[in-house]
Amino acid sequence: MMLKPQPFLHLDNQLCFSIYSLSRLITQAYQPLLKPLGLTYPQYLVLLVLWQAAEENQPALTVSFLCQRLLLDTGTVTPLLKRMEAAGLLQRRRAAADERVVEVSLTAAGLDLRQQAEHIPQQILCATGVDITEAQSLKQRLGALLSRWLGRRTPAPIASIPPESAPD
Repeated sequence: MMLKPQPFLHLDNQLCFSIYSLSRLITQAYQPLLKPLGLTYPQYLVLLVLWQAAEENQPALTVSFLCQRLLLDTGTVTPLLKRMEAAGLLQRRRAAADERVVEVSLTAAGLDLRQQAEHIPQQILCATGVDITEAQSLKQRLGALLSRWLGRRTPAPIASIPPESAPD
């Protein structure tokens, strides 16, 4: 049976597939760099946020802030933080002002790991095969797309995509 061509349903025309595939490949590229540090990619992301906070003289962040910053839910972040706490990289404690709030701070071991991870961004950039200017431009465009996506509660319906933008 011959189907009527529907270019929007072709895998190669799916923006989401390109982003998903690239994300998987980049995440895989991190694995050999993070393994010697005893980290997974999600743990590395948590540390990036905590290291930046430490640079900005914020010794502790709330779990809810981490969830918001990483675009993850508490059901994902809490077990991740528990494993990192067990590994001695961070500590969690209830806020004195409101015991419902859990604050997360780096331990000395978590801070020390930063120096060992300093080479990772450069190695990943080299692995992409793009120069810093192209990488910054791409990051800016993806950041704008992410901001637009987060600013809308539901995805725009396909019908709202102008016909001239339809893939060939």
